[in-house]
Amino acid sequence: MPAPHLTLKEMCAKFDVTPRTLRHYEYIELLFPERRGRSRIYGPREIARMTLILRGRHFGFSLEEIRQWLELYDADPENRVQMEAWIELADRQLAELESRKAQIQDAIDDLRKLRDHTADSHDRKP
Repeated sequence: MPAPHLTLKEMCAKFDVTPRTLRHYEYIELLFPERRGRSRIYGPREIARMTLILRGRHFGFSLEEIRQWLELYDADPENRVQMEAWIELADRQLAELESRKAQIQDAIDDLRKLRDHTADSHDRKP
C-alpha cells in the first residue's frame, strides 16, 4: 500500500489548520512539502512532522523550540540526541506549566474568597 500524500487542502482538513498556517510552517522551515507546479504535496514525513508540531504547540513549546527539536531528528537517525533534547525540553516545559498552574490556582482561590466575601456582605444588607 503506497504511503499517503496529501494536498494543501487535505492537510488543512486533516489537522484543522489554515493554509496560511501551513505556508508559515513551510516559511520557517518546519515543513518541506514537495512542489508540483504551484501545488504543495505533503508526504508521510511531512504528515509526521505536522503531528509533532501540533503536539509541541499543545504542550506550549515555541515554534523555534519545535524547529530545533525536528532538526535534531534529521541529524540523528538513531534518535539518541533527539530523545535527550526532548527530555530536557519536556522537563523545562513541565516546570513552566506547573508554575503557571500554581499561579492560576492562587488566582482562583483569591477570586473565590473575594466573591464569597462580597456575596456574604450583599446577603447581610437589608
